[in-house]
Amino acid sequence: MGKYKAPPPVADINVTPMVDVMLVMLIIFMVITPMLSKGVSVDLVKTKNPIAMADADKDDAVLVAVTRDGRVYLNTTQMTLDALTGKVKDMLTNKLNKVVYIKADSRARFEKVVEVVDTVRAAGVDNLGLLTEQIQQSSRQEEKKN
Repeated sequence: MGKYKAPPPVADINVTPMVDVMLVMLIIFMVITPMLSKGVSVDLVKTKNPIAMADADKDDAVLVAVTRDGRVYLNTTQMTLDALTGKVKDMLTNKLNKVVYIKADSRARFEKVVEVVDTVRAAGVDNLGLLTEQIQQSSRQEEKKN
C-alpha cells in the first residue's frame, strides 16, 4: 500500500462568510436608518452660509415642522396652530434654553411658515432657530472660483 498524499493547500480566500455578514449588516442599516431621523422629514431650504445648531439634535429640543402641504408637527405629533401655543409653553416651562427650532419644507407656503412663527412667538418664545441645509457646490464651480 502506498502512502496517502494530502491535497495541496488552497490559496484562495473563502469570501462567502464575509459576504453573508455584509448582507446582514446592510439589511440592519437599511431598517434602522429611517428610525434615526428626528421628527418629521421635510426637504429643508438650502442656503450658502448656514449656522450650525447642534442643540436642535438633542432629545429634549422643541422642534416644529411645517410640511409641504401646510401641516404643522410638534416633534412628531401633528398639531393645529391653536394647540401649538399651549404645548410649546408647557414644553418650555422648566427649560433654561428656551429655543424653538422650526424646519419648513422648501416648497411650503411662506404664509404658513409665518403663521407658525407668529404662533410660537405668542407662546412667549424669543429665540427661534430656522433649520436649513448647506448648498453642496460641485467641484467645477470651485475650480472656476480658484
